Amino acid sequence: MNKPLRRIALFCGLLVLALLIRDNYIQYVQADSLRTDSLNRRVAIERYATPRGDIIVDGNPITGAAKSAKSGINDFEYKRTYKDGAMWAPVTGYASQAFGATQLESIDDGILTGNDDRLFFRNTLDMITGKKKQGGNVVTTLNAAAQKAAYQGLLSRGKGAVAAIDPQTGAILALASTPSYDPSTFAGNSTSVDGKAWTKLQKKNNPDDPTLNRALRETYPPGSTFKVVTAAAALENGLYTSADQKTNSPLPYTLPTTTTPLKNEGNIPCENATMRVALKVSCNTVFGKIGADLGKDKMLAEAEKFGFNSEQFTPVRSNASNFPKTMDKPQTALSSIGQFETAATPLQMAMVASAVADNGTLMKPYMVDKLQAPNLDVISQTDPQKMSQPLSKENAQILQSMMETVVKEGTGTKAQISGVTVGGKTGTAQHGVANSEKPYAWFISYAKLPDGSSPVAVAVVVEDGAANRGDITGGGLAAPIARSVMKAVIDSKK
Repeated sequence: MNKPLRRIALFCGLLVLALLIRDNYIQYVQADSLRTDSLNRRVAIERYATPRGDIIVDGNPITGAAKSAKSGINDFEYKRTYKDGAMWAPVTGYASQAFGATQLESIDDGILTGNDDRLFFRNTLDMITGKKKQGGNVVTTLNAAAQKAAYQGLLSRGKGAVAAIDPQTGAILALASTPSYDPSTFAGNSTSVDGKAWTKLQKKNNPDDPTLNRALRETYPPGSTFKVVTAAAALENGLYTSADQKTNSPLPYTLPTTTTPLKNEGNIPCENATMRVALKVSCNTVFGKIGADLGKDKMLAEAEKFGFNSEQFTPVRSNASNFPKTMDKPQTALSSIGQFETAATPLQMAMVASAVADNGTLMKPYMVDKLQAPNLDVISQTDPQKMSQPLSKENAQILQSMMETVVKEGTGTKAQISGVTVGGKTGTAQHGVANSEKPYAWFISYAKLPDGSSPVAVAVVVEDGAANRGDITGGGLAAPIARSVMKAVIDSKK
């Protein structure tokens, strides 16, 4: 072979080698990234080629599937449907052909579409037998009756949220947020229908922001509900050892290093009051001074034991609630009564009530009980996990007696349930510059049955723009909602 032919042959050989290397690189190295690339339409076509599996509550699906409208260039076979979509949106999120997926619909997309690696052998068997691929199910911990009570209670109050937890396991029983939205309205990819519905929901077009999950993603000043954390810190650090020991609480009380008096709401008996009385009538001076006396480090440590300053994954992410890490003495006093920069999600405050109810043990909150294969085999099961121990059993029971006094004869009487022991704490949180906006109404609580078990702890926050300012109180607006949620859980167990 002459020299030019050898060169051509060598060059062609190099081209073939480069092609083989490139082909193998694409097939093996880039396979996953190409398969999951958002611009790969085959991925989306496959996702919507079969009905999605369901999200389950109390054994019943709250989702479904319907044939997509075959118009224009739509090549998606099925779209998602929802039952009582607006009520369940804070749990499910949405799955839209045009706008993607959020929350459980996104986190467990692989199970719901049947593409999860844990379903590989089942999918392989179905391919051999010619059976069409199916999606699996996500079985939640939610209680349908509690969710309905929470959502309906909020509907008449404008904006707000509810989170309810089983204190003994951490299972989330209700997660409601208003205003809400129906994910079915934009589950397809029609510009004229789904696109318009989506645009209408965006915050720039709808300032109330119905797609915001207020139970998990909004942090509010918790107001006087945070005094439960401050009382826990006082007990755990030995500042006071009983509910009925008189505190060192002068009246008036001037914030440390300032000339500014810390005021109480109304003429209430706060001078040297016991913690029981101080919690019952909600004394700012008592708990502000407790915070200042303990100091920021002890207050911060106790708040973080309850979950502050950490995100929670349920598995849907919940924003981190905030207790300031840098404060002077007057700021520590204000933070200890739920003011200054203290901010909490409703889930966080439900966790506070839950830890008190469970004798000081805080369980990790979760909302997915198990994942199922299409034939209902269990792929994974959530085991309850202890998260922390904010209180000893003895101190938790002291705090329980204080919170139960609040409901028996204090600011939380509207949460009373016949035959059930209820502990709670009201809060009316300042809002806006110089408290210029209408305050937030809070209530946190738990229910205890005659056998001593506590099946539910609840946090409610209400942003009622229609209410008269003087009528906005945690006991008046939020406590009745908490009561209805607790009663729904108790009744469902009978």
